[in-house]
Amino acid sequence: MTKKWMLTVILCICGAVVGVQAQIMKAADLEKYAKEKYGDKWLDAAANLAQGLSFDKNESLTYQQVIPAEGKTKEQLYVMLNYWATATFKDKQAITLNDKDAGVIIISSTLEAIADHTGTLYRYIVNITPIIRIDIKEGKIRVTYTVQDYDILKVEDGGWLGALGQDDKDRNRNKDVYADGKRMNADKTDRKLADEQWEIAKHYPFVPKDPQKRTCSKALVMTHAYSNAIMDKIEEAVKNGLVGNEDDDW
Repeated sequence: MTKKWMLTVILCICGAVVGVQAQIMKAADLEKYAKEKYGDKWLDAAANLAQGLSFDKNESLTYQQVIPAEGKTKEQLYVMLNYWATATFKDKQAITLNDKDAGVIIISSTLEAIADHTGTLYRYIVNITPIIRIDIKEGKIRVTYTVQDYDILKVEDGGWLGALGQDDKDRNRNKDVYADGKRMNADKTDRKLADEQWEIAKHYPFVPKDPQKRTCSKALVMTHAYSNAIMDKIEEAVKNGLVGNEDDDW
């Protein structure tokens, strides 16, 4: 198969990617893979990726791959992929549509803290929630992975300048409490925290003079790498099953 990047990006991914399932995929595992594939200079890696990426009509990054599954019926593929989705995404709310007759499975699951940048005044922690759609037909499936926004936890006084005026207790709180990109105990009252959504199309590298370019450069590379990991896992499940022993010979 040949890679083809266009309005929706057709991916054909070969080889092993990340040796853990998506529900336990940590940002550290993804970062290791991203560095091996794209290098550890996030600004350069993002700029290089941007040359081959474009947005769909909703200004979302959309990656799409058609995976052949010769000899497998629509029902067999549905059972296999439903098994994969259920086993992979432990959050009961992650599978938002599961329609056997239509041959459609839709998944929405958050990957936390894919980027974490400490600026002059603020600290920015980036999460993404891709929408993964699997369309199933006789002998083939189509996977569509879409991300429109970065979900940002913005920490006031979390920057290096703010840290200069903090005591050790506050400094450690900013460093550790929000390390996973979440508010402490889902607290919505902390005045130093703000939830923001940044449209990918309106940030670096698609907007060169973005003041958040360092945050968004790593976020883009990690978002792209995660699409590869998801596609690769689904392709592996289609070809070999989730655990490799789901055939009828038993």
